[in-house]
Amino acid sequence: MDIGLIAGEASGDLLGAHFVAALKQNHPNLRAAGIAGPRMVEAGVEAIYPSDKLAVNGYVEVLRHLPELLWIRSRITRHFLNERPRVFVGIDAPDFNFVLEAKLKQAGIPTVHFVSPSIWAWRPERIHRIKQAVSHMLVVFPFEEQIYRDAGIPVSYVGHPLADVIPLEPDTAGARAALGLVSGPVIALLPGSRLSEVKRHARLMLDAAVRIHQLHPRAQFVLPAASEAAARLIRQAAQGLDLPLHILAGQSHTALAACDVALVASGTATLEAALFKKPMVITYRVPALTAYLMRKKALQPWIGLPNILARDFVVPERIQEAATPENLANDALAWLADAPRREAAVDTFRAMHLSLRQNASARIAEALEPYLERT
Repeated sequence: MDIGLIAGEASGDLLGAHFVAALKQNHPNLRAAGIAGPRMVEAGVEAIYPSDKLAVNGYVEVLRHLPELLWIRSRITRHFLNERPRVFVGIDAPDFNFVLEAKLKQAGIPTVHFVSPSIWAWRPERIHRIKQAVSHMLVVFPFEEQIYRDAGIPVSYVGHPLADVIPLEPDTAGARAALGLVSGPVIALLPGSRLSEVKRHARLMLDAAVRIHQLHPRAQFVLPAASEAAARLIRQAAQGLDLPLHILAGQSHTALAACDVALVASGTATLEAALFKKPMVITYRVPALTAYLMRKKALQPWIGLPNILARDFVVPERIQEAATPENLANDALAWLADAPRREAAVDTFRAMHLSLRQNASARIAEALEPYLERT
């Protein structure tokens, strides 16, 4: 095996697929295996386990799935120790990957971690654990590089792969035509890719959509579902609602390109919305215990990636108790009513896009090249 890989969810699967494709340009016979999703499998990675097995978040949810997660980690660790890949790459999923990476590194297998956990936002003490586990850290945001240099951890800033694949100027008209949308405001609803996120956010966003539709009868709503299971949950949540709603099979990028404003669950999708230059309202709900513990450890006032990168509340955040249909609807309506504010946000997002566009897949492939040359 050349590379062992573990990606924890849909966003990691997409990131992994991009850099595996870049590696195969110079290594067409590259052998890669691990925990992978459909995009990585399509890129040629053998999936020993599917990545959706790791798609759980928050203290409460992890505890519920802990026995299965520990069993998978034990089995996959044993597999990599037996196969001894030239290099192991953990993509995100830090709490799962760092324990595994520490064991592989101790056994003499180089470990590269791609996408730093948000130690700049909460739990900064993890830097010591990372130093024990990681041979080389690949970071996607420019301010992260100095954090690892100061800690004595080899690091490379590679930019964000999504900034390379998302166009600087989105084709809004083309996306609307592809989705069969007529004229009028278009609102994208992105409740998250995990089923637990869909359960918490879909009805919240749909209720907000009802309120928006009351004031904008010509408004249309697009809601991309990350999986068929997510689509079923969304259809259940939408029962009884009189809305011009388009539930899409995937196509989140098309939905973002088409929209005027997006309601987005906090996570990678907020960065995608910013790269598509779309005003948004960020929201998130977690179980009360998870929220309490996370708030105690928070180091900064923002949770959404666009606001973190801008170091300002460029877009509103409606979290926990503030995540109500009224607040989401009012924030979306405020965006629709204020063209200068929308233009200012677009300018901020364009500068953000340019700073993150670094040909990340090629940079990642370059960082991994010395390990692939090992015998």
